[in-house]
Amino acid sequence: MKILLIIILNVMLIVSLQAQVEQIDNLFSEYSKDESPGASVLVTMDGKIIFKKSFGFANLEEKNVVNSRSNFRLASVTKQFTATSILILVQRGLLTLETTLTDIWDDFPEYGNAIAIKHLLNHTSGLIDYEDLIPDTATVQVKDADVLSLMSTRHDTYFEPGTQFKYSNSGYALLAIIVEKISGKNFAQFLEENIFNPLEMKNTVAHEEGISVVTNRAYGYESIDSGWVRKDQSITSAVLGDGGIYSNVEDLFKWEQSLFINKILSDSLRSKAIGRTILTNGEKMDYGYGWYLKTYKESEIIYHTGSTQGFRNVIYRVPSQKFSIIILTNRNEGEPEKIADQIFDLYNND
Repeated sequence: MKILLIIILNVMLIVSLQAQVEQIDNLFSEYSKDESPGASVLVTMDGKIIFKKSFGFANLEEKNVVNSRSNFRLASVTKQFTATSILILVQRGLLTLETTLTDIWDDFPEYGNAIAIKHLLNHTSGLIDYEDLIPDTATVQVKDADVLSLMSTRHDTYFEPGTQFKYSNSGYALLAIIVEKISGKNFAQFLEENIFNPLEMKNTVAHEEGISVVTNRAYGYESIDSGWVRKDQSITSAVLGDGGIYSNVEDLFKWEQSLFINKILSDSLRSKAIGRTILTNGEKMDYGYGWYLKTYKESEIIYHTGSTQGFRNVIYRVPSQKFSIIILTNRNEGEPEKIADQIFDLYNND
């Protein structure tokens, strides 16, 4: 009788898992249509991969399909790596979270006296958006050093640092330059030596055209009336600190799993990174250092989306359940965060 019960339970489990797979497949039906840019998806629980599948094409022109090693431009998912690089320097005693822009650059405008590292990390610096300062006639891609130059021409901010939250790509471009100045290494090299290599993320790179190569590259596409057209780069795509890393779901699985232990950062610094920002008036913001936070279905979610020309991505973590979702896509539409919510529902419906 016990054997029969075990068989029945196992069959029920298999049927349930098959149903979950089918439901996830349905969520990505738009990504698996003929001649369509695709998606790569990975779901983990308790340190194990419980779902991994890819859909559509990484390169429409050459008919290369997406697979789990296809490398996508992460866009703002990059910010958690930039933030971690800064926290590594803090951990080594080379910076503090209170270090200001004028501490780092003597010739930075006076307003930098009030902007500390922590303000850059949690988007409370008030820095002017560098995208709004690029001339309409510009044809050469902007780089992180150019963002520093643009900030150095300003003498104002949107608000007093620490008093408001305003998402800032300018701040994360400056953080990449700070990593270079303090470490003495270029940003891509620092990432490789201090994060990617230790975690064996062998195919992840902060891409610099003419310097590094993205293997198994997924190219970005835009939907127009006649179909899909490649739309992979913009005037800001060469800025590394706010969005320049390329990676795949297998490498990101290694990164995500490392966040449960102190392999890269101490427990205290990791806690700061995923803690809510508190403004000077005491109000809490749903952002830490390179991570968004939200409560969904009574669970605390730590996540970050990435959206840029031709790409939409999300890393979605539920630490209390050791459950995570990684979704990378190479198209200028879709809402991976909402899809991640739906996937979480499938595994959290009891």
